[in-house]
Amino acid sequence: MRIPDAVRNFRATGRDRSGRFVLAPIGGLVAVLLACSPVLPGGSLLPTFLPWLGLTVPILLLPALWRRSRPALLGALLPLAAWLAVFGGHLLPDGDAPHDLIAVQHNVSDENPDPAGTVRTLLEAEPDLVALEEITPEAAPAYAAAFPTAYAHHTVQGTVALWSRYPLIEAAPLDIRPADLGTDWNRGLRAVARTPHGDVAVYVAHLSSVRPGLTGLDTTRRDDSAAKLGAALGAERHERVILLGDLNATVADRGLNPVTTHLSTDGSDFAFTFPSALPIARIDHVLARSLTVTAVRTLPPTASDHIPVVARLRL
Repeated sequence: MRIPDAVRNFRATGRDRSGRFVLAPIGGLVAVLLACSPVLPGGSLLPTFLPWLGLTVPILLLPALWRRSRPALLGALLPLAAWLAVFGGHLLPDGDAPHDLIAVQHNVSDENPDPAGTVRTLLEAEPDLVALEEITPEAAPAYAAAFPTAYAHHTVQGTVALWSRYPLIEAAPLDIRPADLGTDWNRGLRAVARTPHGDVAVYVAHLSSVRPGLTGLDTTRRDDSAAKLGAALGAERHERVILLGDLNATVADRGLNPVTTHLSTDGSDFAFTFPSALPIARIDHVLARSLTVTAVRTLPPTASDHIPVVARLRL
């Protein structure tokens, strides 16, 4: 049976209008979230999943092409342009980035059954500095024994530790405790590494975890830790500073503003670190002041629920 032209035109018009009035606004909203995330209200959820908003592009693009709707197509291209503006640099190859120091950061997990295997994986990067978090008193000797004599210089403060090829001086715990926790919460340290390029202040930190709450993600403790860490970094007398740590946030999270005000990192690779089974965000970081982080990449998984990262730094 032949469909009358008026009915066929009505269907085509309706199909185009639905694409115009549904797909285009969705694309515009995603583009705004990508472009304006630093100033939008909210907590840690959006910064954590921000890179994954790029998945909306094919979801919007396919129906736009099927409908042959120009407004819907524009709605798909807007988030693509915004995503490339924010994350396009992550797609470029690092190449053999120049460096003077190599640093490894890893939350080893307090339930890690294989300290020796974990250390072997980390040392494949031939690092100068290795920072570890969630070192329990029971596991600390096993980690110490796994490092070769080339890393004879090390310090363990609470549940965080630092191994170095170079002498460490002024090693001491760093108090970044949230206000409501007791003195048995020790997750920060500061030391000075005497490198061939001069002294470098090295911080290792494990900020408090983010917990689900009735109103969303509760970041109070983490933000308190970040504020105290930021104050210590601001008061640091050495010009050259490296921070290695599990900060329980991406660098786009405004909760880390007290830290990122003083330090920067490389943004050329996603290097997602958590959770190791299906990494969706980089919450393990290497940041620096008066050094340039030229590249960051992940290492092979260990027995931890985090994936280790290695960074190259240039003075």
